[in-house]
Amino acid sequence: MPDVGEGLTEAEILKWYVQPGDTVEDGQIVCEVETAKAAVELPIPFDGTVHELLFPEGTTVDVGQVIISVNVGGGAAPEAPAAPAAVATPEPVAAPAPAAEPEPEGRQPVLVGYGVAASSTKRRARKAAPTAVAPAAPAVVPEQLNGHAPAGPRPLAKPPVRKLAKDLGVDLATVTPTGPDGIITREDVHAAAAPAPAPVVEAPAPVAAPAPVAAPAVATAVASDARETRVPIKGVRKATAAAMVGSAFTAPHVTEFVTFDITRTMKLVEELKADKDMAGLRVNPLLLIAKAVLVAVKRNPEINAAWDEAAQEIVLKHYVNLGIAAATPRGLIVPNIKDAHAQTLPELSKSLSELVATAREGKTTPAAMQGGTFTITNVGVFGVDTGTPILNPGESAILAVGAIKLQPWVHKGKVKPRQVTTLALSFDHRLVDGELGSKFLADIAAILEQPKRLITWA
Repeated sequence: MPDVGEGLTEAEILKWYVQPGDTVEDGQIVCEVETAKAAVELPIPFDGTVHELLFPEGTTVDVGQVIISVNVGGGAAPEAPAAPAAVATPEPVAAPAPAAEPEPEGRQPVLVGYGVAASSTKRRARKAAPTAVAPAAPAVVPEQLNGHAPAGPRPLAKPPVRKLAKDLGVDLATVTPTGPDGIITREDVHAAAAPAPAPVVEAPAPVAAPAPVAAPAVATAVASDARETRVPIKGVRKATAAAMVGSAFTAPHVTEFVTFDITRTMKLVEELKADKDMAGLRVNPLLLIAKAVLVAVKRNPEINAAWDEAAQEIVLKHYVNLGIAAATPRGLIVPNIKDAHAQTLPELSKSLSELVATAREGKTTPAAMQGGTFTITNVGVFGVDTGTPILNPGESAILAVGAIKLQPWVHKGKVKPRQVTTLALSFDHRLVDGELGSKFLADIAAILEQPKRLITWA
């Protein structure tokens, strides 16, 4: 598992794209992993044949652990002999410890979206491997196995079957295989688990029958009448939880609300959709709300700041990296549009579309989520009227956009059906006092009530 910097010390293997016996080429993507920042793909740094996958899908692996071995044949060393991005390189005598090798000056394969790490991060104490045993340092290691000893009596089973056995507390060494060539099948694991789950004993002291310490995320892997399912907290969701707790108990939050008539902006959205200058671009209320935020920031620049606790300074930002909160299958992420303040409306529309599409595909890079200065979260898409959003760490304010609904509203002295919405602004009261927060929120509402202010106030 490569050291990708960013302070990351572990990653979860989401998907293997190769299996033992497959031929691989230098640069070929062999697996997808999820760090606390994002899901990324790992390339292989040399040619050869896959010998063994050392960890199944769903396993969290520490940085520096070997996850795959490849038979390169003939003992030829790959182009980058140290600190590889995906796997350990062949070592004729030494144990497979990529972090101990010196940094090469030539080509070094890296994770997609990352640069080459200048130094290794400090590792935590290694957790016990959940399935496969990490190879020990032998006296003489065959070059054909990339520095690994032969598999020996290790039971034959595919990664999903190994994960199932782990979830059910079944020791694969005690399972009688019925599959072809002595491979253990899912049915074999279920059969072994039916009488009583066999405890895995790795120490002289006896242990009780294992409870599901890290219960499976998939409910079908447990009994159908189970009353609870435990889902491990890891990856993006774990990082988000830690960040939100830190933000909530570090920055003193204040939230203000404004409800207003957004009918004219909704009409402008329809007009822009028919405008030839916006042809092929996505035009929706969020686009004009984002533009209104940028204009309001220009009128109230002190809102765009950060609190530096170490230096005891307020850092005023003269640029806006506009974050858009996005819900993904792996959890909430907040990628941001760099220098959004300098973009025209068509450019902003294109940036928003690319940001959302990338997030939905799970391809958002860590760099895209760093350096944000202000965030918008659109809870209205779920039919929610408003909320009290928590600040993205390092930012001074966040705007929640509520649902836009047709409601009775007093317009020109008469009650008429109008498009109405509510905005909620949470801000760090160390940086933003009530006057500044109120003026900023009022400016956004005023622009969206009368969108011609996008021109007169810009």
